[in-house]
Amino acid sequence: MLTRSPASLTTPRPAPESREATGAAAPRPADRWTGGRQETIERAVAVEMPLAITYNGQSYVVMMGSPADLEDFALGFSLAEAIVKRASEVGPVQITDHGKGLQIDVTIPERRARMLGARPRNLAGRAGCGLCGIAEIDDALRPLPQLGQGPVVSRQAIAAAVASLPALQPLNREVHAVHAAAWFTLEGEPVLAREDVGRHNALDKLIGARARMAPDGDHAPGFAVITSRMSVEMVQKAATAGIAILVAVSLPTTLAIETAEACGLTLVAGARDDGFQVYTHPERIKDR
Repeated sequence: MLTRSPASLTTPRPAPESREATGAAAPRPADRWTGGRQETIERAVAVEMPLAITYNGQSYVVMMGSPADLEDFALGFSLAEAIVKRASEVGPVQITDHGKGLQIDVTIPERRARMLGARPRNLAGRAGCGLCGIAEIDDALRPLPQLGQGPVVSRQAIAAAVASLPALQPLNREVHAVHAAAWFTLEGEPVLAREDVGRHNALDKLIGARARMAPDGDHAPGFAVITSRMSVEMVQKAATAGIAILVAVSLPTTLAIETAEACGLTLVAGARDDGFQVYTHPERIKDR
């Protein structure tokens, strides 16, 4: 059994342009048919495996995900699911390879662990799962913080951010099978990007990476862009992390719109080369 010790949670990651998702892709053979002809090829495939998260030694959830940026994932999941309130509450993270999957052991204050123990939760999750293991409807629709006035961003900055997304996805360029979440300045300049086979995991990783850059919670203003559809879980995670503007390449669900409206989040969706739609709180979007 191999145990890996991650770097300090307060150490920022390199810029997106210099990152490599080590271990998140593996070669696999395939028979390819094109134009009526068959050939055997080898191509890179996204690695998907069970990721078991424990808090203070107690099992909490098993997710399916990509084995990369796991310290960001542990921190971001803890913040996005309101298990902790601040990045400084997450202590050492230990990652253990069990062969068929990875165990992510997270240390949190005992009072947080006791509160967590009172939550009813099932332990099995899947790659596309954002409310994985939630056992009660009330827990699935948890209260969210009010995001207040928040920043204002130009439509040009959103367009620039969306246009830059492909360059921030080195793993997807290789495997064509993963989601991404990225953080941009209000001018549309990329700051961070994370990828995963699970769209919720990608956002968790981004939230964790962003928190590592500002452990005290004093974040520079900006907005997040996701490559997936906008479901309610994505809104919940963003709002809990204090993200007031969330942009999606795909479209939203009704519950995502209702939840964003209620908590004060600006929901932008269908973001493509030719424009986008603003579903909630359009006062944060301006024309330069």
